[in-house]
Amino acid sequence: MTIPLHSLTVELGPRSYDILIGSGILAGLGSALQSRFRGRRIAVVSNETVAPLYLAQTRDALEGAGFRVTEIILPDGESHKNWITLQRIFDGLIENRFERGDALLALGGGVIGDMTGFAAACHQRGVPFVQVPTTLLAQVDASVGGKTGINHPLGKNLIGAFHQPCLVLMDVETLHTLPKRERLAGLAEVIKYGVIWDRELFTLLETRLEAILTGEATLMVELLTRCCAIKAEIVAQDEREHGTRALLNFGHTFGHAIESLTGYDRWLHGEAVAAGMVVAGDLAARLGLCPPEEAEQVRALIERAGLPTRLPAYPVEAYLEAMTHDKKVSAGKIRFVLPERLGRAVVRSDLPDTELQAALRANMEPSPP
Repeated sequence: MTIPLHSLTVELGPRSYDILIGSGILAGLGSALQSRFRGRRIAVVSNETVAPLYLAQTRDALEGAGFRVTEIILPDGESHKNWITLQRIFDGLIENRFERGDALLALGGGVIGDMTGFAAACHQRGVPFVQVPTTLLAQVDASVGGKTGINHPLGKNLIGAFHQPCLVLMDVETLHTLPKRERLAGLAEVIKYGVIWDRELFTLLETRLEAILTGEATLMVELLTRCCAIKAEIVAQDEREHGTRALLNFGHTFGHAIESLTGYDRWLHGEAVAAGMVVAGDLAARLGLCPPEEAEQVRALIERAGLPTRLPAYPVEAYLEAMTHDKKVSAGKIRFVLPERLGRAVVRSDLPDTELQAALRANMEPSPP
């Protein structure tokens, strides 16, 4: 069955760009770029896991359209999202004399997309870049919106820049080679959209979860299109996160704390966000913001999806300290995204310490004996 190509636009005036979503569309990447990019040289940045799977196909698509390709291959994993690895991108660009008219292309998950975008924002004070996300998490979230950056030992994504891509191309066929754990981690971000923005999407996840977990192509294209439409609408309203865009951080304040405390190498980002959403839902119920039964719906869906619902066992004080380094801290106060009901969320600060600590303790794994 032929699956129609879906196209969305992130409306940002002269910096607007398209999101192309479909099945088997990676082969058309070169022709898609011909009308959107005036340069003829592209540096494809990927990692040691994704490159053996999709680099040859990507290179063939680009070279078939007349582009000259330079390959930059990085180590895989969130623990490599740092200055040292970023320097390898700059080394490749400078050694190959990349100019302002040339472009970068991110082929991989959120880590590759964030680092490639940051390198593009910095090289010669800004060059174009293209997102070709190959993981579910990157497709529904990280590849859209122009957030780029690297981690610091004290916090996630604390160093970076806003730099929008000139095109995002998502081929759901790349999800077939994604390990199950990675697919589930990406599903956490899909659940997020249902909780903060689209109750019908949340209901779809509840009723069709088993089919979604099989990765059926038509259903995945529908999910990607719905999630990206939400992200595009929010980014168009609030590109630099001065208001509405902060809602996209639902679960992330707690999730980033998990990643920081575990050294960025034990929990996947989506897993940490999943547990963070459970804590945020419980906290909202404790504060009387959200009906307890709806907070329980969120927890139950996350559990059904095979995602973690409990924080790793660290002292509450360690979580509070980690959250003070979160980039969403404003005027010294931690901001939390909390659900009011399914499909609607708010940003709150100045929360009672007793309730915050109680929510942390109630949703934490038992300490080892």
